[in-house]
Amino acid sequence: MTQQANFKPVVQAAQAKDELVINEAGLQAARKSLDDGAVTPAYGPHREAIIKLLNDSLATELVCVLRYKRHHFMATGLASPKIAEEFMVHANEESAHADRIAQRIVQLGGEPDFSPSTLLERSHADYDESNDLKTMVRVNLIAERVAVETYHQMIALIGDKDTTTRRMLEDILADEEEHADELSDWLES
Repeated sequence: MTQQANFKPVVQAAQAKDELVINEAGLQAARKSLDDGAVTPAYGPHREAIIKLLNDSLATELVCVLRYKRHHFMATGLASPKIAEEFMVHANEESAHADRIAQRIVQLGGEPDFSPSTLLERSHADYDESNDLKTMVRVNLIAERVAVETYHQMIALIGDKDTTTRRMLEDILADEEEHADELSDWLES
């Protein structure tokens, strides 16, 4: 912690002078605490808050996987084969998002929370047991819009505090926007 406290003022002083100077104290600190893996003093005091945000997103992605899978198997009607197929594609993409988020949590020195008992409490999206195809599409569109808004907010909150996590979230956001566009098209047809 002392190393982190020393790191920030040096960076701020260099920025105040409009100089681009590498902080030698930060480099020295990076040579120590090897058990921390990629986590260096540059991560600053926000690492735990970022891990919490990521665990909530992990819960959201897992709830979305479960909802999409249920909808895949329950979809019926004339348009259902194509939409059911897309529900499974979305479920698999949400599962890949969950895997990326869990991996990032571990890289940050945290533990991914897969606990089924708290998934719904931590998730930003809802689970749904609809049987009507149009309702399924609508519910999934709402969940994707919530995900888009959540990832936009997370990206803004994280900013330059953790550029690796921000880039990962930007990639996931692009997928969520694509899902929302597809669902919106289905809702209109």
